[in-house]
Amino acid sequence: MTEAMWLIAAMMTALLSMGWLALSYESHWQQVFPKSASKPELKRLKAAGWAGLLVSAVCSLVADHPSMAVLVWVMLLALASMTIAMILSRRPTLLRMICPPFFVANA
Repeated sequence: MTEAMWLIAAMMTALLSMGWLALSYESHWQQVFPKSASKPELKRLKAAGWAGLLVSAVCSLVADHPSMAVLVWVMLLALASMTIAMILSRRPTLLRMICPPFFVANA
């Protein structure tokens, strides 16, 4: 894979992970889904979010040398978190498409 492909993978994984981390909070979950989530569902979302951030960091490290990769990864995290915050404030139901069915058993 080329450097650009690794960076795109890091960006998409960071965005997806930030979305999962946001949905792991009950208040954000209720903005997106009408029913409340169970504790195991929220824990799975939180674990998937943290694992996705780790994958994003690895993709960044593969793309660049470590000092540049850390800088790029931190900037990607800032961009992803701001994007998710804007989606939650304007159109929270758009986050339904990033939530796989095994996370939302009762939604």
